[in-house]
Amino acid sequence: MAQNFDSIQTMSANATMHSFGVVTKGTQAIATEIAEYSKRSFEHGSKTMENLLSVKSLDKALEVQSEYAKTAFEGYVAHATKLGELYVNMAKEAFRPYEGMVGKVTPK
Repeated sequence: MAQNFDSIQTMSANATMHSFGVVTKGTQAIATEIAEYSKRSFEHGSKTMENLLSVKSLDKALEVQSEYAKTAFEGYVAHATKLGELYVNMAKEAFRPYEGMVGKVTPK
């Protein structure tokens, strides 16, 4: 019985260490994606402002603003999709070591 407990404890410790590593790497990837999106968004907004300041007509200003809104929305959707994928992949990978443990620790 003591040997079984020790093996369960070892499996649990190994799974926990693996999960911590996965969560750390996943969090870094998510932070990198957020930083890159923020940079792209700021640059896009700055470029749009430059374009708006150089237009000569209201029609052209509306065109620039509409293009900005469309591109910003598409960029946000792509960003949100990528973040969702990063979170899902991180969760799957972090819990993978625990999947097989239930069958191993259930009394037979």
